[in-house]
Amino acid sequence: MAPDPVFFRLCNEIKHYPWGSPRWIPELIGKKNPEKTPFAELWMGVHPLGPSQIENGNKKEALSVYIEAHETTVWGKSAGGKLPFLFKLLASEKPLSIQVHPDAAQARAGWERENREGVEENAPQRNYKDPSHKPEILCALGPFTALCGFRGADESAELLTTLSLPVLGKPLQALKSPGSGGERIKAFLQALFALGPPERETLSRAVLGLPGASPGKDPADFPVKLAAKFAALYPGDPGILAPFYLRILTLKPLEAVFLKAGIMHSYVEGFGVELMANSDNVLRGGLTNKHIDIPELLRILDFSPYTPSILSPPDTEGPLVFSYPLPLKTEFSLTLLRNRDRPLPYPLKGPSILCVTEGSLILTGNRNTLSLRTGDSAFIAARGGLVLDGAFTAFAAGTAAAAVDTRGRRTR
Repeated sequence: MAPDPVFFRLCNEIKHYPWGSPRWIPELIGKKNPEKTPFAELWMGVHPLGPSQIENGNKKEALSVYIEAHETTVWGKSAGGKLPFLFKLLASEKPLSIQVHPDAAQARAGWERENREGVEENAPQRNYKDPSHKPEILCALGPFTALCGFRGADESAELLTTLSLPVLGKPLQALKSPGSGGERIKAFLQALFALGPPERETLSRAVLGLPGASPGKDPADFPVKLAAKFAALYPGDPGILAPFYLRILTLKPLEAVFLKAGIMHSYVEGFGVELMANSDNVLRGGLTNKHIDIPELLRILDFSPYTPSILSPPDTEGPLVFSYPLPLKTEFSLTLLRNRDRPLPYPLKGPSILCVTEGSLILTGNRNTLSLRTGDSAFIAARGGLVLDGAFTAFAAGTAAAAVDTRGRRTR
């Protein structure tokens, strides 16, 4: 009898959030979308809000069920539990909320506190859905714009002063007050969030009327253009000023950014792969209609100026196996695989998810084969000896221990 296969095609759930693109994910997976429905995220993994299924012979079963029933096959000699990560395709046509994730200690403390307070697990005002932190990496598949990390206090003050907006009197006064840069940024945000509804509406109208708010290609006006875009989408939201106090990040295809705890960020526009710890802990700070808890947000934010490192693979035309360098011990690794019609040994050990973003491949091993084309994905168990063949670009999500020994280049 032939041994059980060690890889399976995945059937994944798609999330149709309003900020999604009607184009990028449908084009990648080969799905028509005549209704122009927003396709925001495609989830690959065992998250209970969007679990993947595997094609096992003539039937489908939940990936989580298979992993639980075949722990030795999936993890090797020692059982490892469920997958510790969630892998996504993310297509943002409109900005996601401004947000920050807690570290492990903050997450557990917040989760335990809300449990003691009797906050229901699915209550909209609940901040901590689980006791885990949520590090994540975003790798661009096309041009990608994001906000990530605080500018310095002096830089933000200079940018906001040039706007000459009287409604910003108190926030600007706080930003220019004595103290460290972090203290001034915190005081500025407290004053900004304290603006009442009339002042917030005045701010929105004023931003929409700024010189440089209209469409154009002058990069000097980019913060103003982004703020005007936000003001049109979320009138009355103080988060519209985020481009003046957060750094604007532009990623080229295959460039990535790692987001650690405490860093305020927002994905503004673009298409990419996202890999994160299996957690739902998000504290929001604007550009959203969801719950915002300002005191808790300010409690976990890191107010230090922060310039994110852009992680880039080597500039080479040939076959490539590259794990983006991440400061993680257990949660996940992200590996870029690129091949041009030659056998390529599958490098990851342990359970992983492979997603093809360009071309097609044949996965071979254990006397079984699986053909994958652009937009397809597969779950691969712990056994080695697998080979990829074809002309393709793909990403493999695995545990942190599965990362290939490669060294990243920081290009900016």
